[in-house]
This record gives sequence, C-alpha cells and structure tokens, in this order.
Amino acid sequence: MPISPSHTRIAVVGASSTRVGAAIALAVTVAACATSRPSAPAPFAQATLRSTTGAEVGTATFRQVDGAIRVDVDVRGVADGAHGLHIHTVGRCDPPAFASAGGHLNPDGHKHGTKNPAGPHAGDLPNVIINGGRSSGYTAMTLRVTNDAGPAGLFDADGAAIVLHADADDDMTDPAGNAGARIACGVIQKL
Repeated sequence: MPISPSHTRIAVVGASSTRVGAAIALAVTVAACATSRPSAPAPFAQATLRSTTGAEVGTATFRQVDGAIRVDVDVRGVADGAHGLHIHTVGRCDPPAFASAGGHLNPDGHKHGTKNPAGPHAGDLPNVIINGGRSSGYTAMTLRVTNDAGPAGLFDADGAAIVLHADADDDMTDPAGNAGARIACGVIQKL
C-alpha cells in the first residue's frame, strides 16, 4: 500500500529547527516516492508490548537514522484516544502495574514534558493516537536517547522498557504528564 500523509505520523523530539525541517522534508519525500523509496535502516532493537493481563498489544521497533533514534510503534486492542508513551529506565515489565520498569529515562534530571521549560525527560515521546482500535503509522524521532550503554542509552546494565499509558500525556506535568496508569509495557531488546 502506498504511504500517504494520512497513513504516516512523524514526530521529531529533542531536535533543532534545522533537524526538524530535515525530518519534515524526509517525511514528505517518503510520502511522495512511496513506490520507489529506499528501505528503512535495519532495526537494532524491538519491544513486544504486553497488557496488564499479558496479552500482546503491539510492538515498538528502534532504528538508527542520521544520528537520531527512530521509534515505530504499532498498537492494537487499546481504547481509542491519545495515550502517553515513554521510555523507562529499567528493562522489566512485571504486571499488572509495570512499576518494575522504573521512571522515565532521565539521566540529566530534567522535569517531564516538552512543554515544560525545565524539561523534557530523555524518555519522553509524543502521544500515540489510537483510532478504530489501532495506531496507524506512529513514528517518533528522538535525539535524547542513544543506542548504547551510556547514561541516555537503551542498553545499560538494567536495560530499558517502553510503556504505554491509559491517558494522554499533557507534555508538562511532572513526573509523567498526568498520563494515568501504565497499561502496556515492553522490554527493549537488542536484535
């Protein structure tokens, strides 16, 4: 199926206006040249998102793209609406509350949210929009996390997880944007 702007949502986080412009140009080029576009870089990590009952509700795939980390998320079987999505400090997802995943990845000690003047956390990502029981084309680019074991890395000694929340993230309120309960979690695993 050809990609069109209605099927693709790209958000760039932690970027300068030049990088945002480059990412937008890339998205437009991909949408315009869907039949002849080059393949995406191979993923370096993936997470299987599981609900509080253990049911698989989605996947998150991580790719290195021009110095940024691209996060592609496919979620299904979750209530329609906006849902907060964050990278957490520990690669554990013990149900039902997923508290074992720890807090948001935040090596610099910032406040939560891209709208917060003292923020954001490295693990803050844009909301996932569920429509008709499924996310459609969610892609976020972030410069705040890294593909290594460093302070903002996904692969330090205790790993990292990606967590989906019940409600929308307001991008402002510390510590988690009033995003509500953790409803799905996936351990980020190297491929």
